[in-house]
Amino acid sequence: MQRDNAGSTIATSTGRLRQRRRSNEVSPEVSNANGTHLLVDDRNKYQSMLVRAYSSVWMIGGFAFVIYMGHLYIWAMVVIIQIFMAKELFNLLRKAHEDRHLPGFRLLNWHFFFTAMLFVYGRILSQHLVNTMTVDKFFYKLTSRLIKYQMVICYFLYIAGFIWFILTLKKKMYKYQFGQFAWTHMILIIAFTQSSFTVANIFEGIFWFLLPASVIVINDIAAYFFGFFFGRTPLIKLSPKKTWEGVIGGSVTTIISAFVLAECFSHFEWLTCPRKDLSTSWLYCEPSSVYKPENYTFPGWVPQWFPWKEVSVRPVQWHSLCIALFASCIAPFGGLFASGFKRAFKIKDFGDSIPGHGGITDRMDCQMLMAVFAYIYYHSFVVLENYSVDILLDQILRNLSVDEQKTLLDKFNQTFLDRQLRGS
Repeated sequence: MQRDNAGSTIATSTGRLRQRRRSNEVSPEVSNANGTHLLVDDRNKYQSMLVRAYSSVWMIGGFAFVIYMGHLYIWAMVVIIQIFMAKELFNLLRKAHEDRHLPGFRLLNWHFFFTAMLFVYGRILSQHLVNTMTVDKFFYKLTSRLIKYQMVICYFLYIAGFIWFILTLKKKMYKYQFGQFAWTHMILIIAFTQSSFTVANIFEGIFWFLLPASVIVINDIAAYFFGFFFGRTPLIKLSPKKTWEGVIGGSVTTIISAFVLAECFSHFEWLTCPRKDLSTSWLYCEPSSVYKPENYTFPGWVPQWFPWKEVSVRPVQWHSLCIALFASCIAPFGGLFASGFKRAFKIKDFGDSIPGHGGITDRMDCQMLMAVFAYIYYHSFVVLENYSVDILLDQILRNLSVDEQKTLLDKFNQTFLDRQLRGS
């Protein structure tokens, strides 16, 4: 097999010509050049910066509009992002020649993807769906039944895909097919499952989606600009344009920004109130204590000439510092993982859907790690109680039939009457 200089035409042993389009493939010359040039020395850096800035403005504007529209629209945005990520990753190992001999094989990948989506979001949003359907008795019963058997439905959908895969195995293509099967499951575990934690964060309060996502974006932008103007010390060979100056400058900027943003976001009920259903109505709630300011008095060793004797800080601002530290020190390893992945496959970007940035996956590499951390951090250090009235009611509505719920209510009433009689 031979390839011409343009890299677009392949001559097989039978003399046939086959076209292959790899717009994001990196040639060895470019790869070597990238390995020796810092961003600060790049001759085309200003043109690249303008393209990135233009795309960033549009993305930030669209992101702000979706945040304003509310929880359902944010969820829809996350689902669209996940679909584009899956498409980019599915195409990474796709071979058009082999796929022509496997009709419906691409459809099987999407079957597994949407089965995983039904399972994960069914588990995360089941109670929200029940709360939405409480007005109509028929849909309430139907929804409750579907949720009760949701795991069984998803399991047999997966089994159907598994049997489909076995029945489509073809001689001399086993290695390619099993490779694609493994690749599909890796995408579901690494990309889809991690990013799905984002949706769980959204319904705990947009705050816990917006703040982690914002600090990742701020860290990325700040690190880019500090590296752009001051970067001289390479950070790691895996991503040669990253510098220590960019990392340090980005970290300081991120920590300060997170503290300020937490204060700003805490003023809006739209961001702090959890959503218990799937409606789009406006939210009103009593702010949690974590969003209420607390006064801290300065210790005695503070000089007398210092103008303030105490400072008012919301507890969520201290939590924001932990999130900012993770965004600065740990989340960038998601980007480094993606960089190593792209180098292994000799590509520059996962796609070209965002000018100056690459593909959707290129923008989401750090966000996936942050989504999981934000979810774990919130439930480990922010939620004050393991059990609440809402959680217990959720279990009752999900697991008990209407008759069993009536029996439970009667027993509660009897228990209260017994206590009153004992007290009298």
